[in-house]
Amino acid sequence: RGAERRRTRRHSTTRANGERRRRTATATMTTTAFVEGLSKAFGLIVLSEIGDKTFFIAALMAMKRRRVDVFLGAWSALFAMTALSACAGTMSARALSPVVTKRAATGLFFAFGARGVRDACARGDDDDDELKEVEAELAGRQRNAKKKATTSWAVFAEAFAVTFLAEWGDRSQIATVGLAAQSDVAGVTLGGALGHAVCTGVAVIGGRQLADRAANAERVVTGIGGCLFLLFGVHALLSG
Repeated sequence: RGAERRRTRRHSTTRANGERRRRTATATMTTTAFVEGLSKAFGLIVLSEIGDKTFFIAALMAMKRRRVDVFLGAWSALFAMTALSACAGTMSARALSPVVTKRAATGLFFAFGARGVRDACARGDDDDDELKEVEAELAGRQRNAKKKATTSWAVFAEAFAVTFLAEWGDRSQIATVGLAAQSDVAGVTLGGALGHAVCTGVAVIGGRQLADRAANAERVVTGIGGCLFLLFGVHALLSG
């Protein structure tokens, strides 16, 4: 009986140790996926949004409105868009087979990467068409507005609406969908939110002067962003 009890205890100990190892491995894989999704989304957003339309919107609106209100409105819109895109990506991954999801996401990364590199090569150093377009759009909104937004809530709502509409269908939004389909959705959402917070904060603090510099450096930023998309595509192609 004593030998049988010892064998039973050894069997229970071995089983408990195996269970602990499995839990540790699962936790490690989850943490790795979270960090990978966060870092990818953060880098993608920072390199996609510097010099983008939403960047110019925040910079120009902050010149005539309270910076805090503009930041909160613009960032809230970008956070909402990031969360929606991440949810769409993870829902697509569940609805479609892993093979289809992987091919679609890989194709998106390569397409955006090639487009970014092409635009960087074709764009001149002094090309600031997007900045002028945003200026004209905001000026038109002010002319058509019956009442100028002065309260904090009105400025917040205006910044939210303008930014949300500008971000809809943007390259970074679609890329976030593809990234969330392959990576940890919480990591992608947090990384995207942090990236947008950095870009929007820089735009609001820098104002028009920084917007001019960002427009002049847009060629470089676009090229780097395109290369990052291509790297994501290669990683998605080579990963299991």
